[in-house]
Parts: sequence; structure tokens; C-alpha cells
Amino acid sequence: MRYARTVAIIAGFGFITLALFVQGLLPALLPESREDKVARAVRTGLGDLKWVEYRAENYTELEQLGRQVYIREGCWYCHSQYVRPVTGEDQRWGPVSQAGEYAFDQPHLFSTRRIGPDLTRVGLKYGDHWHLAHHWNPRLVVPDSNMPSFPWLYHKVAVGLNEKEGKLVLRESADLRRIFTFKEGKEILLMPNTDGVAFARERDGVPVLNLDPLPDPPKTKLLTIVVPTREAEALVAYIQKLGMNRGQWRDLFEPQRVFASQFSIPDSQEWTQHGKEVYLRRCAGCHGEKGDGNGPAATFLEPRPRDFRDGVFKFRVTPSGALPTEGDLYRTITRGIRGTAMPSWHELSEKERLAVIKFIKTFSAAWKEKELKQPPISIPDPPPASEELIARGEKVYINEGRCWNCHGGPGTKDGKPFTYPWGRGPAAPGLKDDWGFPLLATDLTTGIFKSGPDVTDIFRTMSTGLNGAAMPSFSENLSEEQRWAISYYILSLSAYTDPLHRKKLQIPEGAKAALDNPELRTPTWRAAFDPSRAATAVAQQKSKSYLGIAE
Repeated sequence: MRYARTVAIIAGFGFITLALFVQGLLPALLPESREDKVARAVRTGLGDLKWVEYRAENYTELEQLGRQVYIREGCWYCHSQYVRPVTGEDQRWGPVSQAGEYAFDQPHLFSTRRIGPDLTRVGLKYGDHWHLAHHWNPRLVVPDSNMPSFPWLYHKVAVGLNEKEGKLVLRESADLRRIFTFKEGKEILLMPNTDGVAFARERDGVPVLNLDPLPDPPKTKLLTIVVPTREAEALVAYIQKLGMNRGQWRDLFEPQRVFASQFSIPDSQEWTQHGKEVYLRRCAGCHGEKGDGNGPAATFLEPRPRDFRDGVFKFRVTPSGALPTEGDLYRTITRGIRGTAMPSWHELSEKERLAVIKFIKTFSAAWKEKELKQPPISIPDPPPASEELIARGEKVYINEGRCWNCHGGPGTKDGKPFTYPWGRGPAAPGLKDDWGFPLLATDLTTGIFKSGPDVTDIFRTMSTGLNGAAMPSFSENLSEEQRWAISYYILSLSAYTDPLHRKKLQIPEGAKAALDNPELRTPTWRAAFDPSRAATAVAQQKSKSYLGIAE
């Protein structure tokens, strides 16, 4: 005991020195600490998804600001950023982390705690609007969340309502003019939730109250209008960046690559009650307790959540106007809907997913109408991809399909060739769904497809259409060959494109030629293609001779 204090002091300094060496000096000495290459999933010119070695990219100015906000607000206390190489981690979160992903992280934010979900692979799992709702009040989208709210990241103004010509309108307010520019000719539609909260992301225009499409307008005459600050937008930009140096890995993620057409779910009160419990915990924040698509988070979301009461669903293997199969609903819940607030729910047990389908069907009497239940259409095996097929698809896109009218891209104007901005064809500004909510035409160059990332997913959409939306079925207007051609053309539009920043990747032409070769295989991220071996690959040597191992 005489020397206990001395021993404790010496041991303390020893452990501190050891920690500095192990966590500070030793990592800096390892070659991996200076590595900036990662295995990235890219879409090739023929529509395949393959792994390639690619340099990680630094954060943009906005993302860097968001990272500072993330650190300042203590988000890293509860959220880790590291997929560990242990059993089951990669099946839950995605590909195991690589050193190159952290090349620009100073300081690193690995964290060791997972009070909240790991965020290594959160980029583009949800749409921006989901994150904006989540940071305003996490309970809006995750009812049982223990995460704090961050209202100081938003502008907030309370505005009264007046009645004018039988309709409610916003009362004149100096506070409104401090937030919105009131630019003439541009309306910013406000669709409040039942609690009287109305979200607006844009500020350059005139705020206009729009209650017409809402199934259950607010009862209050005082609205709280919420607009994100630059810091909120930056935080969302940073979160969307996480994991995106790995490219389109999510489209290759096995737990989400599920396809089912027909099966039956037990018709029992036990299943329905269990489904209700899952629904209230996971779904009601967006879709509403009544299933009307008007949950408390709905005012933040674009596009709006699905209203289950009409039994109208977009993603199906059944003909236009028909109900989906239970397999369709299972696929949508498991995969999620990319680019929207609907995430993948592959982490829920199979029983929970099946039970929630059973409960969702209780919202609509349409499920009892026999004429709405039709067998799935036939989806044959796709033909081999080729440059000739893609070229035919472009012609169909312009001429027979006239897809440019909504989606933009190559088309015609006054009978002459014309190129419209992608996602903004001449008909795009006036698009609305069957409930009167504005629709956004998909920008086909991003590689983010709501119905799924495979050519069969695009073909299915071309064949069945999207019920409730402006996208019709082309099964009668276009032949099967034309639908396959246009599907391959649509996939080719996002070839070698970063889905986050929507810019072309800097991959040498020789490497692209190698990746476009159907003979080249990259079965996992560990077998990513090394662009420096493009000459060997083009020569069609055995695949094992040009698969770079990217550990």
C-alpha cells in the first residue's frame, strides 16, 4: 500500500502512452492509413452493376459544413460509422468498411456505441425530406425513437388563417416575408398536417396554402410553418454522403434483392393484430394511423406517402388498374422505394413484414372486389444487352414512347430534334397524381429507380404502368422487344454516374470497355476490377487474372 499511489500514477501514464500509440501513432504508420481507394459499385454502359477500384472523393463545401454540425450536435455520441468485419454485420448494414472511405475524415467518427443505427451506409437510404422531418422531430418518422429534436436548425413562424371566397388563406405577415421572397409567378404549396405544421423547403416564391388534396385538413386556424436553415440542409447533405464512396452498392445488397409474385398470408385475427402493432411502430408516422397517407410527417415528404384506403399501388406484376399481389407488397416493403422516404425494411423479420401486409389490406374494401384481383403478367427472361439494342431503345424513347414529354432528355419540339433538361420535360410541371398531389418526373440519369435497379424492374414498370400516377402501361402500345430496348436504354443513361452528385465518374475509356465486356465478372466487392489491368481484361483473359482484390 505504501507505493500504491506511485504505481497507479506510473500505470496511468503508461496506459495513456499506450493508447496514444495504438490509436494515434500506430494507425498513422500503417500503409492503409494513406489509402484512398475503395471498391465502388458502378453501372456499366450495358446496364450491369460491377465493382471497380475507384478513389474516394472528399466532402463538398456543404457536406463539410454538415459534418461540423454533426460533430457539434453530438450525433456521433450515439451513431457509429463503421461496418465491422464480423458475422452478420455486412448483412445488416452493407459492405464491410474500407480504409479508403475515411481518407478525408479528420477527426474520424468511428464511434463505438450504437444507441442509434450505424450510419456508415445511410447515404440515399432515405430521401432528403425524410431526414428533414427526422431532425425536426424524430418521432414523426420513428414513433419510438429516443433521439432529441433539433428545432434550432429550422426557421419557424406562426401564421394565422383568414377565410377568402370560401377558402382558407394565409394571413399577411411580416415574418413570412422575412423567410420567403414572394417572387411572382412561383407558388410554394403548403400542405399542413393535422397538427397544423406545414413544411416548405423552397423559399424563393409565394407561399400558398393548399388544403384541397388533404384527406384530413388541420382543425386549427394557426399554422406553424417550418423551413430548413442552411445548417439543416448541410447536415442532410453530409448524411447522404455517408457510404456513397462505395457507389451503387445498395442495388447489389442481397437482403434487398428479393422478388416474389404470389403467395398467401394466413387469414387470422392474430396476424392482423400483430401487423397493426408493427404498423403503428414503423409506418403510422408517414402513412397515418388511418392509413390515409396523412401521418404527422407527411407535410415534410415529397412525394407524399401512399393512401392505403383506395387500394391503389404503383409497383405490381399485375395489369394496369389491378390490385397488387401480396408478393408485390412484400417486395416493396423489403426493398423500399429508392429516392423517397420509404426505406428498405429488410431488417424486420419475415413474420413482421407479412403481418403488416395483412393489416394494410384492412384499410380498403377494394381487396374484396374480385374484378380488381388479376393474375400477374408474364415477364420473360431479358434478351442479352447490346449497344444495338440500346440504340433502338433511344429511338423508341423519342418516337413511339414519347417519354421525353415528362422525363426530358432527347425529344422533339416543333417537329425538330430537341433536348430537354432531364426530369423536366414539357409536361412535367403540371403532373399530379390521382389525389391531386404534385408529381415529380424521375430524372432517369441518376440511376435511382423507385421500382428497382434491374432491367426486369424497368420492363415491369413499362408493362404495368404505375397506378395512381401519370405513368401509363405501354403493354398495348409497345411490343415486347421495344419495351426491353427502352428498358436497357433507360439503364444506360446512368452508366458510370455518381448517383449522389449526379456527375460522371472519371474512369478511363479502356477500363469502361473492359467493364462493358459481359465476360468480366466481379462477384463481390472483394473482387473489384482494377482499371490498371484494363488491357488484360479486354484481351479476355480468364477472370481471375484481372480481378483485383480490394481488401
